Amino acid sequence: MPINGNLFASPSRWGRALLTRAVHLGWEGVRRAGSVTAAHPGRLRFRRLGEGTRLAFPQGTVFGEGWIELGDHCIIGEQVTLTAGMMPGLDLGPDPILTLGNGVVLGRGSHVIADTRVTIGSDTYCGPYVYITSTNHSYDDPDQPVGKQWPRTEPVEIGPGCWLGTGAVVLPGARLGRNVVVAAGAVVRGEVPDHCVVAGAPARVVRSWDAAAGWQPPLRTPAPVPLPEDITPEQLLALAAEAEQERRERRPERGE
Repeated sequence: MPINGNLFASPSRWGRALLTRAVHLGWEGVRRAGSVTAAHPGRLRFRRLGEGTRLAFPQGTVFGEGWIELGDHCIIGEQVTLTAGMMPGLDLGPDPILTLGNGVVLGRGSHVIADTRVTIGSDTYCGPYVYITSTNHSYDDPDQPVGKQWPRTEPVEIGPGCWLGTGAVVLPGARLGRNVVVAAGAVVRGEVPDHCVVAGAPARVVRSWDAAAGWQPPLRTPAPVPLPEDITPEQLLALAAEAEQERRERRPERGE
């Protein structure tokens, strides 16, 4: 019987496999050890670091943490930048500059730049690479490089329960209400009312909630049905299979 060439792996392949596994296990250990929590803050000394809040490792740029308050049970992804003040080492006064409420989520690579007051309400979720800033470059003087002109700063306020999609940008002076949805890539400025969806650059309201008429324009998909708390994995798989079957039955045949 011919011998399969893959039956006996060469020593070099075994060594590579072991090395790969060791690197992965080592990196997981580094990530766990490098994460920041209230019990293990490392070098960072936030004004407040709430219970259950974790900053994933590696962190992005973090400074001015004495003027940064993070609520309870926040999730701060990898490479997230959190800054208070224009540069490290400034005395910013007695009040906090950057405040995150309870349960805030900042996705990987996001930036929150607070040269003046920035507030993010509880249970607001941000996708990856969201950029929130209270500072913008000015270009008043046509004879000076834009980067050398004194910037403008305005407070930013994001209400509770919002969702900011991937790559969204929130500019100085923006005020978002409660449960606002910001589409991916949108650039938000000015005031945004409660319970609406904004999209575009600059962002504009594309859908809003009316107490009498509901969502206008109407939603194109039915509202999801919450799952029972005691559902089993087997029941969940059966529900998924049933939903997939319904989608196939609703899908029009090709050529119609």
